[in-house]
Amino acid sequence: MTRPRLLDLFCCAGGASTGYHRAGFEVVGVDIAPQPNYPFEFHQADALDFLAAHGHEFDAIAGSPPCQASSALTAGNRRRRGWTDNHVNLIPPVRTAFAALRQTHPHIPTVIENVQGSELRRDLTLCGLSFGLKVFRHRYFEIDGLTVPAPHHPSHRGHRVTGWRHGVRYDGDMFAVYGDGGGKGTVVQWQDAMGIHWTDVRREIAEAIPPAYTDWIGAALHAHITTTATAILAAA
Repeated sequence: MTRPRLLDLFCCAGGASTGYHRAGFEVVGVDIAPQPNYPFEFHQADALDFLAAHGHEFDAIAGSPPCQASSALTAGNRRRRGWTDNHVNLIPPVRTAFAALRQTHPHIPTVIENVQGSELRRDLTLCGLSFGLKVFRHRYFEIDGLTVPAPHHPSHRGHRVTGWRHGVRYDGDMFAVYGDGGGKGTVVQWQDAMGIHWTDVRREIAEAIPPAYTDWIGAALHAHITTTATAILAAA
């Protein structure tokens, strides 16, 4: 059976893509930077240019615009240190491009992902604890074209993040996967915490979405696309 095709914009090393692939999609990734460890078909290109040229060729489209403009770390540096930066908020242009595509191809569902603190609609919020992962890593998802149910979100009570805080070392059962990893766990611990084992590059792991998140969303997308296709065939 032919897999439906999903376009993953701003794909980085393929965390989200891997989840969508596990859910049954043929995935194509696009990123402005080279991604030598990306595990599927890859195109180095401007994401919005590629979307405009090829978006109509896919059954679903997902995008994870760079999160630095909205991240808590960036906001803290701006507030505490008075820093200015050149981080651009790409969520509005991605949202606009997705809406334009759906005007002519309303059957194509779209998903935008970003960090807590971003301006996304909170159609779905996912946490690593929902999937037995060793990261909290809350992420927002803005989803158009279908409703994706939320999994059970266990309490954070009793969990502690490994690392240094205020000069004190804490050894916990969870990991903070960001930055260069100093004092926050080994590469192997990060890989296991995130469910990512095809790359051992810290930066790539730190930028990734745990595949379990998009496996969950992808299952709903796949079911929606299959049901829609069946209905169209029955009506023909």
